[in-house]
Amino acid sequence: MTEPIRVLIADDEDLVRSGLSLMLGSQPGIAVVGDAADGAQAVAQAQRLRPDIVLMDIRMPGMDGLQATARITAAADDTGAGHQVRVIILTTFEQDEYVYEALRAGASGFLLKRTRPEDLIEAIRVVANGDALLAPSVTRRLIAHFAHRPTTATATAAQLSLLTERERDVLIEIAGGLSNTEIARRLFVGEQTVKTHIKHIFTKLDLRDRAQAVVFAYETGLVRAGR
Repeated sequence: MTEPIRVLIADDEDLVRSGLSLMLGSQPGIAVVGDAADGAQAVAQAQRLRPDIVLMDIRMPGMDGLQATARITAAADDTGAGHQVRVIILTTFEQDEYVYEALRAGASGFLLKRTRPEDLIEAIRVVANGDALLAPSVTRRLIAHFAHRPTTATATAAQLSLLTERERDVLIEIAGGLSNTEIARRLFVGEQTVKTHIKHIFTKLDLRDRAQAVVFAYETGLVRAGR
């Protein structure tokens, strides 16, 4: 029997936490294992409960959701091949700086609280499966953010040189928000081939998921907004 997806809810509003817990707890294959009212509690609970997914609000008292996300993902990375905790930002705010900083902090998803319940449930399943997910409006804002800031070459040419030409093509399409199926059609290859390329890209560049790949592609100048 497949183990359920273990979810931790971090939000400073009691009604939000209880509402999400009730809604998610009724879904097959999902188990709410705990909640937290601020970022510090979220970090502690993530360490203690080892959830698969943390639903993280941004604005919370004390340690905010961005700081908590960075600590949780950094702790997960330090475990090497061990258990991976993934964070989905769930917030009422969608300012550009929040989107960018959330992805930089290691979040694998960014959704708004007005997201439909079925879309949130699907997002949890997608991210738990190792992928990343951004609301369409969030993706547009992220691209706009990079369009108005200078490229910061935080990665060296040596890192990009690790990729084959085809892997670069795939990374460019990931940064454009395309799905594996869409990339396969665009590049006239099989979907399994695309998945293999993506696996190699993540391994060579030490990336966790598509969200980090998008940030990497823009920050290195491989992709520029408006291409």
